Amino acid sequence: MTIVLDQPIEAVPAPPAHAGIRRWLWAVALLVFVMIVVGGATRLTGSGLSITEWRPVTGAMPPLSAGAWAEEFAKYRASPQYQLLNTGMSLGEFKFIYWWEWGHRQLGRFIGLVYLAGFLVVALRRLLPWRQVGVLLGLGLLLGLQGTIGWIMVASGLEPGMVAVAPVKLTLHLSFAGLFFGAVIAFATWLTPPRRIETARSLGGAWLLLLLVFVQIALGGLVAGSRAGFTFNTWPLMDGGLVPPAATLFAGTPLWENFVDNVALVQFNHRIGAYVLLAVALWHMLALRNAAPGSGGAKRATALAGLVLAQAALGVVTLLLVVPLWAGLAHQALGFAVLAMAVVHVTRTQTGLRDRV
Repeated sequence: MTIVLDQPIEAVPAPPAHAGIRRWLWAVALLVFVMIVVGGATRLTGSGLSITEWRPVTGAMPPLSAGAWAEEFAKYRASPQYQLLNTGMSLGEFKFIYWWEWGHRQLGRFIGLVYLAGFLVVALRRLLPWRQVGVLLGLGLLLGLQGTIGWIMVASGLEPGMVAVAPVKLTLHLSFAGLFFGAVIAFATWLTPPRRIETARSLGGAWLLLLLVFVQIALGGLVAGSRAGFTFNTWPLMDGGLVPPAATLFAGTPLWENFVDNVALVQFNHRIGAYVLLAVALWHMLALRNAAPGSGGAKRATALAGLVLAQAALGVVTLLLVVPLWAGLAHQALGFAVLAMAVVHVTRTQTGLRDRV
């Protein structure tokens, strides 16, 4: 059990340079959050495979003439998704999905430029110790890797016989987005002076919650990639029972492929993950409220439990409505809001401990 005791302390303003760095990091985090929502819309509208090439520099320019549009459309018509799923699509319909994917990629480029500009200012003006600059450099490399993973994901959907990206690669793309998003928030929170000194005998509950949130997002990526949310649209029962028959959950071979490709098992795992996460969030909230009522840790745990409960309810609504666009996007956005709160909860407590020492 985690026990946290808070004592108010005199606020110590951060140096001006740190305030600017925090604003930059929070701006990057906000842009990544928007990127995640736009990425979800790109997936739900079936737009992700509309651009069949990866041109990091020249690809920033969209088609500007009828001939250029005809050329892009011809490339898409040669893709498996068009031939197997969208045969007969008009140029106007193609433009709709093209603009979604193009916007998604441009936002990624913009995030990269914003991060690079801020990093150069911090590094060249020596606004932080070299070790912290090294952390920021590592985050920049992670951001670049995320772009590469995005193309690997798209390329998986252009293979013969494919009409969508591979679920595992979509999950990898989403997970790395969550890793970068959480790391940026952690760094920004770490630079923020705490209002209270927090002492704790254990941070196990907060760390467990953060881990479970991250795992649940990854399981959600598998649901999205396999389109498992469009099946078994009942709750709390699934396939007529709380636990579907083993023949349904493990219908495929080899056994391990069921965990990524079998829509029944993929959705079941996501449901179980939600139940476990909600139970741990409520336990953690009650433990802190009993041990240190009114403390900052207890307030954060309460807010986190509330967000998890809202996310669980929204997940049920999304499932029952068979994943309408608005619900799917809201569910993904709220999931990353939960992740942000979980990161702040862990980082803020550790920051208080650091400053006390």
